[in-house]
Amino acid sequence: QVQLVESGGGLVQAGGSLRLSCTASGRNISSTDMSWFRQAPGKTREFVARSRITWGLELTSYSDSVKGRFTISRDNAKNTVYLQMTSLKPEDTAAYYCNGAASWGQGTQVTVSS
Repeated sequence: QVQLVESGGGLVQAGGSLRLSCTASGRNISSTDMSWFRQAPGKTREFVARSRITWGLELTSYSDSVKGRFTISRDNAKNTVYLQMTSLKPEDTAAYYCNGAASWGQGTQVTVSS
């Protein structure tokens, strides 16, 4: 079973940037579909971004709320998936979770101040 550990969250002002990391252990995730989700207080967990590997090619997709501001990427040598977040807004405040291979990380908190 794969273990996922997120890091990189923190407090940032609106308009700022953060890069989240999700490092996997127990399994090579280079050919595994990986996603980021987030959950704000009092709300259900929602999809943010996905990296799918199809025929050796990476295909990415994003929710409408983050498209053009967030970028999902991988470093296979580090068995890590990233979420680069730019132009952050207060409504991006949430706990961010990495998901893949039927596993979830513990989450990392992102707080965007106005």
